[in-house]
Amino acid sequence: MKNRRYAMKISVIIPAYNSEAVLMDAVQSVCNQTYLSYICEIVIVNDGSKDQTAKVMQQIAKQVTQVPITLINKENGGASSARNAGIKAASGDWIALLDADDEWLANKLERQVQTLQEHPEIDFLGCGSDDRTLRILFHKVTKLYHASVRDLCIKSFPVTPSILFRKKIVDTIGYFDEHKKYMEDADFCLRVAEKFQYYYLPESLVRTGHGKKAMGASGLSANVKGMYLGMVQNLKDAHQRGSISIGFYGMLRIFSYMKYIRRCILTKLGK
Repeated sequence: MKNRRYAMKISVIIPAYNSEAVLMDAVQSVCNQTYLSYICEIVIVNDGSKDQTAKVMQQIAKQVTQVPITLINKENGGASSARNAGIKAASGDWIALLDADDEWLANKLERQVQTLQEHPEIDFLGCGSDDRTLRILFHKVTKLYHASVRDLCIKSFPVTPSILFRKKIVDTIGYFDEHKKYMEDADFCLRVAEKFQYYYLPESLVRTGHGKKAMGASGLSANVKGMYLGMVQNLKDAHQRGSISIGFYGMLRIFSYMKYIRRCILTKLGK
């Protein structure tokens, strides 16, 4: 058992919708963790799948012996609803999020736990994915970074399957907003950054979507307009909460629209 001096129990939450072909790979990537002893359970939430996801979940529960598996079946309510169900059922004091079509590198939790050992003030820690470099305007993030609300208004990060956070956070800010269809994870991150110590580790430790592009390729992210409108609503909400000034909010609206136009062009060009 490695470096157990930093006591923590991690519940891994995996929402799944029509994920029969990929769910086992996601779970296996959790079981392959070098810091497996920190994981107290994997909670898989079937969000009303219409394929054989429920059957695959049962197979996983029988085959996986390294970590306790909790299975939840519910009516379809979207990713936020599934994540919330998993978080509420979790017994750990830390929550790690993973989507059914994503995978962790074997040292993902090791590097995050080591970072938390060195910086116990951290409440929320994300990391890089798919060998991408995080840039916030002209700033390239190359070391552990304490992110602000302003940063997250300019650039939404990290990817959801990289997130590790203290479960007690939801007691203060609430859960994922189940009324939002787009950019609900970015909304959650903004609310975390307003109240807690929000950090980013610039190491690529996650593989997302089995190789699909992050924007405009499939799923909800294919709706570029919906993503844009979702971010606009997040900015409105942040302004109403007093997190950003009216001047900064106005600048962000212009900036967001410019990004939206750029994404529309890139999507049409197939890039």
